[in-house]
Amino acid sequence: MPGATLKWVLPTAAAAEVATGLALVIVPTLVGRLLLGEDFIGIAIPAARVAGIALIALGIACWRGPPMLGMFTYSALVTLYLAYLGLAGGFAGILLWPAVALHAILTALLAGALQEARSRTNGGSS
Repeated sequence: MPGATLKWVLPTAAAAEVATGLALVIVPTLVGRLLLGEDFIGIAIPAARVAGIALIALGIACWRGPPMLGMFTYSALVTLYLAYLGLAGGFAGILLWPAVALHAILTALLAGALQEARSRTNGGSS
């Protein structure tokens, strides 16, 4: 029964990715220790958190929402996190602020596209 399997496999895999993503955002060093046998240190911590944000977005796209919702989630969260890194003064390369600006623009465009898709789904009513 392939159809019955598909009903629970994708949501279960998506939930696992969201859980892993949340763990990477909240306690990246613990995930590094448990998964790879080493703590994440230095630049590995923000990289792990960005990967965690990506896993959360992937899980959202595959679980309940349309793929565009997953991309919106990723873009919005990575915009906020990268801006936080730049403002906190920890890590900031030459492309940090252009990346923040690009993701902010993408987030706004995706928000508009999601709103447009929602209004089409609702028969044009807002």
